Amino acid sequence: MSQNPKPEVLVFDRNSNISFLGCGMALWIGNQIRTSDGLFYSNQALLEEKGAKVYMEADVTEVDFDQKKVSVTLKNGDCINESYDKLIIATGSWPIIPDVPGVDLQNVQLVKLFQNAEEVIEKLKNPEIQTISVIGAGYIGVELAEAFQLHGKKVDLIDVMPRCLSSYYDEPFSLAMDEVLRSHGIRLHYGEKLLEIQGGQKVESVVTDKGKYPSDMVILCVGFRPNAQLGKGKLEQFRNGAYLVNKRQETSVKDVYAIGDCATVYNNAIDSRDYIALATNAVRSGLVAAYNICGIDVESIGVQGSNGICIYDYKMVSTGISVQRAASMGMDVAYTDYEDLQKPEFIETENPKVKIRIVYDKKSRVVIGAQMASSYDMSMGIHMFSLAIQEKVTIDRLKLLDIFFLPHFNKPYNYLTMAALSAE
Repeated sequence: MSQNPKPEVLVFDRNSNISFLGCGMALWIGNQIRTSDGLFYSNQALLEEKGAKVYMEADVTEVDFDQKKVSVTLKNGDCINESYDKLIIATGSWPIIPDVPGVDLQNVQLVKLFQNAEEVIEKLKNPEIQTISVIGAGYIGVELAEAFQLHGKKVDLIDVMPRCLSSYYDEPFSLAMDEVLRSHGIRLHYGEKLLEIQGGQKVESVVTDKGKYPSDMVILCVGFRPNAQLGKGKLEQFRNGAYLVNKRQETSVKDVYAIGDCATVYNNAIDSRDYIALATNAVRSGLVAAYNICGIDVESIGVQGSNGICIYDYKMVSTGISVQRAASMGMDVAYTDYEDLQKPEFIETENPKVKIRIVYDKKSRVVIGAQMASSYDMSMGIHMFSLAIQEKVTIDRLKLLDIFFLPHFNKPYNYLTMAALSAE
């Protein structure tokens, strides 16, 4: 803290490793990267080198927010109580386990932790595992479907929703990704509810309300819930259980902060607190909390939920909210679609098309969302829309935006501005 340049920092982690980047698991599982080494952004030795005292495989069983004490069961079974001046809760999220028979069978897998990914990779070496059912067609499910197909496995992708990535993208974009998946042999089973996983000791089949599919392994990735049991009934919580925090990452209890997937964020697209579990949001929230604990007043500037995916080299990125989500929230929005070549027609090298949708408030005309898709890496364009949402830029301000031109990169008046010009 500002009065104490060398505060005592204690870290308790239930796991045996620190800071594993789950976003890279599918790349590791699919052999698109050779090793998991680069997926760890920190470790016990590094934190202790910087002065922290780190307890691994330590289970925090209770927090007394009145007395400012935490109760911890250590790896060796000892129970200790530690006091704190400031407390940061960074307990993350945990996969939702469907309440259906058979989820405890062998080869029913979660893919959340390093150990989960390691176990799946080892089981993929078993020649008996040829058909894999992936339950859930969100980001994790779609990425894993690709990873398993790259191993030569038969893959069934099952989801209760009518298309993939429906929480992030509107129909034209999701359907384009579905076609990419289908063209690589992944069997899509949408609009189907998981009823049962069947087998003796091991998985043998998956049963939905519309069919039965033979399966040697089942991957559960239907979604995540914030891991927020420590503060339940004591800290104010969001509708899904995440800790409600302000823009300084402070919870409803003084000197207690929450960061990462266990906490809310401020969503600039809807001007309200929201739950958006992304690695980028986790990093920013940690920085904000750390500054405030050290006596430096810093407020989050909010987020837009910017995200992206690349499957079989087909890329989709989005920020803000989709038309579908806006409708579910009762927002009165409009949108403009545009599709064009990335570069001028005379370019003789690869010149793919880019699809774009800009979502904006019908009354104020302020941009609240954008989606883009292409086999070309147009991902940097989404950052402009993220900033536009943050700064409340109208669709009309984008029409004459100064965007550089060079035939190697783009067209003189490209899809970014043409989409804005085509807005009603």
